[in-house]
Amino acid sequence: MVPCDSAPFLGGLFFFFEKKNLEKISRTHVGCRFEERMTEMDIIDDLKYRGLINQVTDEEGLREALKKPIKFYCGFDPTGDSLHVGHLLIIVIMMRLQKAGHHPIALVGGGTGLIGDPSGRSTERQLNEHDVVEGYADSIRRQLSRFLDFEGNKATLANNYDWLGKLSMIEFLRDVGKHFPLNYMLTKDSVASRLDAGISFTEFSYMLLQSFDYLNLYEKEGCRLEIGGSDQWGNITAGLELIRRTGHEEPAFGLTFPLITKSDGTKFGKSSGGAIWLDPEKTTPYEWYQFWINAADNDVVNYLKYFTFLPKEEIEALAEEVKAHPEQRTAQKKKTGGRTDNARPW
Repeated sequence: MVPCDSAPFLGGLFFFFEKKNLEKISRTHVGCRFEERMTEMDIIDDLKYRGLINQVTDEEGLREALKKPIKFYCGFDPTGDSLHVGHLLIIVIMMRLQKAGHHPIALVGGGTGLIGDPSGRSTERQLNEHDVVEGYADSIRRQLSRFLDFEGNKATLANNYDWLGKLSMIEFLRDVGKHFPLNYMLTKDSVASRLDAGISFTEFSYMLLQSFDYLNLYEKEGCRLEIGGSDQWGNITAGLELIRRTGHEEPAFGLTFPLITKSDGTKFGKSSGGAIWLDPEKTTPYEWYQFWINAADNDVVNYLKYFTFLPKEEIEALAEEVKAHPEQRTAQKKKTGGRTDNARPW
């Protein structure tokens, strides 16, 4: 193991290792201080300090559950051939939970990606062909494997097409749809916000498919926590409702993190050239570096909290440095590892 003091810190924010050494180096580096620190601050307190908890269904119950290793999951619908920097936040949260001893299930939405999530959308998504979604899913699966440790059964990579693709309409309506009153579904933001503009039955049903994902992973894998962005709160709580209505007694939980905006109110993850992708063929290493090094002073300390594994004491020291000497861009350089050569670690 490389000494912690020499380790760059991830969020995809250290990036200059040869690809052949990526998995070994990145997982070793990002976890060392964090694992030492968890004896002093539990994972919920750490997430709270970093501003990474938006809503949680039962905080005290979850705290108690997290005292022992549990399985948790997050879904990634394949709407394109690469994840973008906005996905980086949830990936790093998954890494934090894994480093704290918990088992992540990275769920690629090969099935739900064929339907389309209405959350956060004002219009219908364009439906992609099955082979296109399958290709996107393979690309996302490869990207996720760069961040999470799947060796030795430490994490699971799943595709919900494996069970949704086998589900008949009659099974779906009887085993899932029967548990969701129409009035309950209409109160969810992802549906209510679309009623005036219109929503198809296809996207209206998305909530039920995601709920079935949670139920399936709860029953088959023992998964007890789903995490996602704040726009997923309705879908996550619907999954918990399905688990409850199907007679399961062991508690399950949901946790969301806030969607990030910059201090000027604009959306995080965009540059003048468009989206910032995790694929170096779509966003060059230089463009990636420039995105982070040019972070506004008002944003950079939050980015250190969100995307790095730096301890609280070091982040607060860097915050003071930013206030005293903003022209030196010390925090921005710390976040990028201070180098601009070669390529990021995926």
